[in-house]
Amino acid sequence: MAGSHYGNHFRISTWGESHGKGIGVVVDGCPAGLYLDEARIQPFMNRRKPGTTKYSTPRKEGDEIEILSGVFEGRTTGTPISMIVRNTSQRSQDYSEIASYYRPGHADYSFDQKYGFRDYRGGGRSSGRETIGRVAGGAIASLVLQTVGIEVCAYTKSIGPITIDYANCDKANISQSPLYMPDLQASAQAEDYLAETMQQQNSTGGIIECIVSGMPAGIGEPVFEKLDANIAKGIMSIGAVKGVEFGSGFQAATMYGSENNDSFFMSERGVQKKTNHAGGILGGISDGSEIIVRAAIKPTPSIASTQSTISNNGENIDINIKGRHDPIIVPRAVVVVESMVAMTILDMLFENMSSRMDRFVQFYQK
Repeated sequence: MAGSHYGNHFRISTWGESHGKGIGVVVDGCPAGLYLDEARIQPFMNRRKPGTTKYSTPRKEGDEIEILSGVFEGRTTGTPISMIVRNTSQRSQDYSEIASYYRPGHADYSFDQKYGFRDYRGGGRSSGRETIGRVAGGAIASLVLQTVGIEVCAYTKSIGPITIDYANCDKANISQSPLYMPDLQASAQAEDYLAETMQQQNSTGGIIECIVSGMPAGIGEPVFEKLDANIAKGIMSIGAVKGVEFGSGFQAATMYGSENNDSFFMSERGVQKKTNHAGGILGGISDGSEIIVRAAIKPTPSIASTQSTISNNGENIDINIKGRHDPIIVPRAVVVVESMVAMTILDMLFENMSSRMDRFVQFYQK
């Protein structure tokens, strides 16, 4: 199976299936000397693990990360970092019926067409549990970024029709909301909306917003390795994501150029912009302002209400999906989006170290 690797200089390879013995990742390109142990990674894992609220699957997994290589005496050695989370709460029998038909909204049919075979236990590699490896890698990337003052922060912007009011937002609220919303009033409204949705045996989607602060100008390559293009690729590689936008995004299509252009000005802090419709990236290169990116997350495809589909034999049938499923993907996907952005930013920071002769000389000159 191709396509389980991401990144160039900071690179991850994820492995494992939803109902296999475990899920893991190998991280290449982390510099030696980073203070790292399981306790520094586990908080990231806890943000995506199941069974923590009534809005996630009741599948109980500790998702405890174990570092197998690449760390000695609490510091990274510069060699590959291998990590594993062992599956402990598989109930594969819940999925035995799925082997005979294709679930709407899932990758069942496309996997069968590609490989002529599929792991139907929870979706195998197409399961959301695959993102465990991404979050572990993203945790390391975030820790490296913090050492140079770059912070990546993602949160839930909207769930269904409920959207946060920026006037009511506080970063401290994100961890207080079961839905990871910085506006607790909107969070309460979204919880009521979700309760109604769950009562109807249905699911819903939403939007995740991610802000990168402390980003220097000049990061990104101007043609095929644009910073925004690579961030978009990373986010779009998350199974539930159906759209990505930066800054004003699709709204820019309705604006005049005089409205959409961000005017520059000089201040005590140097070059600044009066607005940030570009979302912190111009010509595929960071401009020094906050990077603002959003991801549209589809509703959970596994729902208890009756759906129409076909069997493996081409018979038209109606189904009711059994098993343990999230009524909404958004809250647990927040840290996954954050992780993909962090890894992309770090990868392109490393790429940028070879972009200028003066910096090369400064680094190596004795």
